[in-house]
Amino acid sequence: MSRIVIVGGGAAGMYAALIGAEKGHQIDLYEKNEKLGKKLYITGKGRCNLTNACDRETLLGSVISNPRFMYSSFYGHGNQDTMALFERIGLSIKTERGNRVFPASDKSSDVIKALERELKKNQVRIHLNTEIREIVVKEGRCVGIRTAGGENVPADACILATGGLSYRTTGSTGDGYRFAKAQGHSIVECIPSLVSLETEEDWPVKVQGLSLKNVELLVQKKNRILYRETGEMLFTDRGVSGPLILTASSVAGRDIMQKEVELLIDLKPALTHKQLDKRLIREFEEQKNRQFKNCLGNLFPNKLIPVMVEQSGIAPEKQVNLITKEERKRFAEQIKALCLHVKQLGGFKEAVITKGGVSTREVDPKTMESKLVEGLYFAGEILDVDAVTGGFNLQIAWSTAYAAASHMK
Repeated sequence: MSRIVIVGGGAAGMYAALIGAEKGHQIDLYEKNEKLGKKLYITGKGRCNLTNACDRETLLGSVISNPRFMYSSFYGHGNQDTMALFERIGLSIKTERGNRVFPASDKSSDVIKALERELKKNQVRIHLNTEIREIVVKEGRCVGIRTAGGENVPADACILATGGLSYRTTGSTGDGYRFAKAQGHSIVECIPSLVSLETEEDWPVKVQGLSLKNVELLVQKKNRILYRETGEMLFTDRGVSGPLILTASSVAGRDIMQKEVELLIDLKPALTHKQLDKRLIREFEEQKNRQFKNCLGNLFPNKLIPVMVEQSGIAPEKQVNLITKEERKRFAEQIKALCLHVKQLGGFKEAVITKGGVSTREVDPKTMESKLVEGLYFAGEILDVDAVTGGFNLQIAWSTAYAAASHMK
């Protein structure tokens, strides 16, 4: 039986502790917060989107950074295995739209309780309010940790599951990156991901809170398409957010950091340009004696109309029967490609996850063990692996935690 130290009591840390204990290891789990699972508690707006009940191909295809690295761990312990484990430890689960899996109670606290109950049953020693100062390495092997209080804790192996930089109030302050870097690991630049986007234009503040459904978002940089998808988005006081935008931030985050990225919103993706022009002609003919600003109620939500009028360049009071063919064509173009320029990504304070982290080139994908330091393992968000929204990032945590805990010597 080996003595294993796990640093970080979040999703990956708790899962690794449970698997390690079930495999007969003596586990000490260290968490600097006053309780376990602080970030897990707020995941999925407090409902905790545990995983996604899709097929393996979709699972791998949903990973944005280093999907090939996840091949072994997803096949070793995938989404179906995770669902089976949670049901085995007494958590009832359900599957919703988009194959998203949640606890049946809709309470993330029940996920944490189920894990805590099993940790206690398996005699995992939990050390709360305990900050770690460094990982102790001798002759190329991890031999323990040193706490901020100066205590030396010997161990046969250590799993770093300290998370990333998102939601810092939950304790994700980048400690793990510092520990890894001190042992020679490369840290891929960390940026916020699954986050809102701030725009150069300030008109979104006029329609903040407005949600658009069934629109197509095109993200491009110098005419190079970075992302294209149909779905839902919303306007904020600083720009845009919502499912489409969060995914766009994940796919195009690094391009956005380098600026010059624009968003083109197709407000009527179901209509071709020709069909839309016919629709505009019909609308204008039916309301030919009305002012332009007053004849758009059938086309857009009321809140969006003033913005569309302002962006069109057509005088608001102009009677629609006086609108020229050229003006109408330009307006149709605007409807099919409402443009916004991205200023920057939203910050880590609101980001769901962190993109970047410990370089996967320096970690064994089968075992999650460091290629530089024997007995040092990584699990979860600390790694340079991230995915789109929908339960996939938590599955990365569960799968990498399982791989690490299963291969400790």
